[in-house]
Amino acid sequence: MPKREPPPIRDPQSPGYVSATMLVDGDVPPTDTTGNYIVGPTHATSKDLFEQDGVPQGRTVEFTMDSKDSSIYPGIARDKDTFGTPDPDNPAKLIVKTSHPTPYSRPVAVYIPQQLPERADAPFVIGTDGPNYTFFKLLDNLIHQDRIPPVVGISMASGGGDAQGSQRGHEYDTMSGLYAEYVETEVLPRVEAEAGITLTKDPDKRVTMGCSSGAACAMSMAWYRNDLYHRVLSFSGTYVNQQWPWNPDTPQGAWGYHTTLIPESPPKPIRIWMCVADQDKYNESGGRPNIMRDDMHDWVLANQHMARVLAEKDYDYQFSFVRNAFHCDPKMYGQLWPQAMEWIWRD
Repeated sequence: MPKREPPPIRDPQSPGYVSATMLVDGDVPPTDTTGNYIVGPTHATSKDLFEQDGVPQGRTVEFTMDSKDSSIYPGIARDKDTFGTPDPDNPAKLIVKTSHPTPYSRPVAVYIPQQLPERADAPFVIGTDGPNYTFFKLLDNLIHQDRIPPVVGISMASGGGDAQGSQRGHEYDTMSGLYAEYVETEVLPRVEAEAGITLTKDPDKRVTMGCSSGAACAMSMAWYRNDLYHRVLSFSGTYVNQQWPWNPDTPQGAWGYHTTLIPESPPKPIRIWMCVADQDKYNESGGRPNIMRDDMHDWVLANQHMARVLAEKDYDYQFSFVRNAFHCDPKMYGQLWPQAMEWIWRD
């Protein structure tokens, strides 16, 4: 296996990158504008991510979902220390022969704010790669400050592993509405039953959220099931070629969002907040050096391209290029998460 090299540090004003407003160091983008911004290089963590005196705290309900109970995701895994080999006839296609059926258990945590009216059809945010309890503290504080409405937070784990041949990769990197269908038919009914609440069916009041492949998953939930979701939060989105198995209908995986899918489709009613770091992943796949060498594994370029095509199609979006940060950097979350949440719920 070739040695893993650190990603290059990108200049936000590189030729070909989107034109962006350079913010004063320490500032975050406005919550009432669209377009492109440059943030950093220093990142102070917002107090909104911590428990505050005098702020009502929501209740949390936790449960576990097992693969044996799922008709959609019975579970797969790739053998440890194995990956795959590029197809000699197609460098964009990875052949994985060490993936096999494997059961999993998925923890789910649900936050219900104190301020949620009784018998309400509750708006909600659903996040990948959880449970994340900092997310619930953030909701406590933003709801208390009237910066967002009283929303339910759902934070759930993947089925495990990463990238091609894994359950997480199958869920998050597949270019389809399958994960959204799983959430709709198997997860949300369980959330309602366990928490004793009713969740809204209004796609304008449903937010999907994630980082890395979880962000690509959040985008796919809104893209392929636009009847269910209209709002997306994307941190270090994996808009690269990581789908498996290879699909001739989407041969570039999530890289195709900015090469064909968005440019060649009528605009959809999607509001998307997104960011990428100047030291985000480069030529990797599943945390390893990318052996495919398909020119579709550059996270910074992928997110730059996403911002460009979203602007060209007049989408409601905001993009932050974050200096002095890396892939899914906690510093990036600490500074931008409150702003992102307020922006996505504006109006």
